[in-house]
Amino acid sequence: MQIGSFSIAPNVVLAPMAGVTDKPFRLLCKRLGAGLAASEMTISDPRFWNTRKSLHRMDHAGEPAPISVQIAGTEPQQLAEAARYNVDHGAQIIDINMGCPAKKVCNAWAGSALMRDEDLVARILTAVVDAVAVPVTLKIRTGWDCDHRNGPRIAHIAEDSGIAALAVHGRTRDQHYTGQAEYETIAAIKAALRIPVIANGDIDSPQKAAQVLARTGADAVMIGRAAQGRPWIFREVAHYLATGELLPPPSLAEVRDILLGHLHALHDFYGEPQGVRIARKHLGWYARDRPENAAFRAVVNRAEDPASQLALTADYFDQLIADEPATPFREVEPCLAAFASAGHGPALHP
Repeated sequence: MQIGSFSIAPNVVLAPMAGVTDKPFRLLCKRLGAGLAASEMTISDPRFWNTRKSLHRMDHAGEPAPISVQIAGTEPQQLAEAARYNVDHGAQIIDINMGCPAKKVCNAWAGSALMRDEDLVARILTAVVDAVAVPVTLKIRTGWDCDHRNGPRIAHIAEDSGIAALAVHGRTRDQHYTGQAEYETIAAIKAALRIPVIANGDIDSPQKAAQVLARTGADAVMIGRAAQGRPWIFREVAHYLATGELLPPPSLAEVRDILLGHLHALHDFYGEPQGVRIARKHLGWYARDRPENAAFRAVVNRAEDPASQLALTADYFDQLIADEPATPFREVEPCLAAFASAGHGPALHP
């Protein structure tokens, strides 16, 4: 798939997700096979660009090309200025969010709420495309609700405005993430456009990715929630699309090492205590299908410092690797107390 001068290979893309696709996660997914990974949604209002959250979201130092930054807002010139600002700070692709269904975003008429005003969509897209010399992409849903599936009309507006590629989530805004994604609208959009189309929604396996590509004719697939706690899904999908063969699942030792590396990256990127707290949701995702996962999460989520979090995680996976019966995690709390008393700092919340 070609976006401007960038060849996106493999054609398996990480979906931008607020609170998830930060720099550590993007780097990990790219290393494990994602052909493109857009940043978390960055607000277009310049009053918020220097907040701690925005500065983290705009940090792209050392990130491999192409660097894609997603922006969100409602005012064409403000979005244009946000695009220029992000290009000046390293963005090589600008992605516009018109797919987020979150109430706090849509209540401000941003995200997928914009699909209700096609004239405004056209003004926004034209303003942003004209503002920057890099490719501009767009993410939408199939429509606002089942009675207003205007995704195909928005897609035509996007192509006419100079959008370089279009990602389509196979749900309407009012569905949020419930029900099942439908791909007929994506297929209709792809059939009508010349620009690349990326299919998104419920793609959670290599086989499903191949089915969606065949069903829609799309140029690439976009994976979101299925990558949470399973970042190796990108290499699995890419390998299957290239060969028709399934890769074996990663060993427990590899999962442990990937997770520990991810934790280290989060701790380094955010510092204490934020890195430890942000890591907790990722720990839950990595462990959700493992034995004794609820008990493990109950204890590891009380760790307040990086060393405790890393040690508990390594011990848990080492037990699984050794194929030993999982230690009842109600017995681990005394170990945590001993760990803290050995000079490693406070390990538990008071």
